[in-house]
Amino acid sequence: MKLFSLALFAALSATSFGKSYPVTGNTVNCRSGPGTSYAVKKSYKKGQNVSISCQTSGTSVSGNNIWDKTSDGCYVADHYVKTGVNGYVTTKCGGSSGGGGGSSGSYCKKINTAGVNLVAQWEGFVASPKPDPIGLPTVGYGHLCQKKNCAEVKYKFPLSKTTAKQLLSDDLPKYTKCLAGYLNSKVKLNDNQLAALTSWTFNVGCGNVKTSTLVKRLNKGESPNTVAGQELPKWRMAGGRVMQGLVNRRKAEIKLFKTASSKQAYPKCQ
Repeated sequence: MKLFSLALFAALSATSFGKSYPVTGNTVNCRSGPGTSYAVKKSYKKGQNVSISCQTSGTSVSGNNIWDKTSDGCYVADHYVKTGVNGYVTTKCGGSSGGGGGSSGSYCKKINTAGVNLVAQWEGFVASPKPDPIGLPTVGYGHLCQKKNCAEVKYKFPLSKTTAKQLLSDDLPKYTKCLAGYLNSKVKLNDNQLAALTSWTFNVGCGNVKTSTLVKRLNKGESPNTVAGQELPKWRMAGGRVMQGLVNRRKAEIKLFKTASSKQAYPKCQ
């Protein structure tokens, strides 16, 4: 997503809120949340106009991670809506609310080796860009292509496992950052717990994490081990169906999350 100045964003918000835009896909699903793992609530036909009440980030679709909340109360991938702008055209859903934003920026920016290896294991190695199980173009260890043929990747294709790990190391901090931005300062996580949640965030997307019950429960002060054990297994669907790979990945994330460690990683890094 291209960056916009605050002034431009404000201008777009003031003029575009509530406007209707045509759907460009033949049949576009509108889901209960901003991601492809959410349930389909209804579908729109090509050319049908939809009114956008707000926008948020979620699963990236063809390089666009913006999801539009329509007047029907469900979310559609912005990639399939012709807004005429490569970015936000109205206010972000939820504004600045959500109970997070408590991080001072002193959390661990990089996750531990156990976390990196876990992500690499479950994402799987792909030397050259190709669609993942739900049709999104990926390369390396789960890098979602942002441009055609993954042109944004600075490493030469086909990737080696070494350059794929380097690409993964480049990608992971932004997911740790968005996760940290949704947690308040009362949440205490060690390095294994932060790594496990970063793996989850990398897999499901920042938008889904932001609106998750898992984050809400952590911010309320509930036991991290209890919350992770109960909430992570729920994230087992992709493309509207249960994926055994996701079931197994959640189990691995829970195992890492519950592995004892004396090193604090959030809200301060030791």
